[in-house]
Amino acid sequence: MNVSKGGIVERIARVLAGQRLSANADGNNAHASGDVDAAWCDHVDDAIAVLRTMREPDARMAGAGDPAVWERMVLAALPEGRSGAPGNDQ
Repeated sequence: MNVSKGGIVERIARVLAGQRLSANADGNNAHASGDVDAAWCDHVDDAIAVLRTMREPDARMAGAGDPAVWERMVLAALPEGRSGAPGNDQ
């Protein structure tokens, strides 16, 4: 199994930045990597929001694996205090 060396929050934030900047997506920059490097931090809150909504797998995902393991993995990826679970800061 492949395991990424980069954190999932940064990886999602980079995808979101790239989507807005790269000509390969919705942007107009044919060489957006430098701009993505500079802008991904602006998308961290959006990345965290994506992860928070992914805490609970849908029925199809749950059928493919253990929903409790999935939830623990997603919660582990969220920064401390950002899980959105009751009693945690959001």
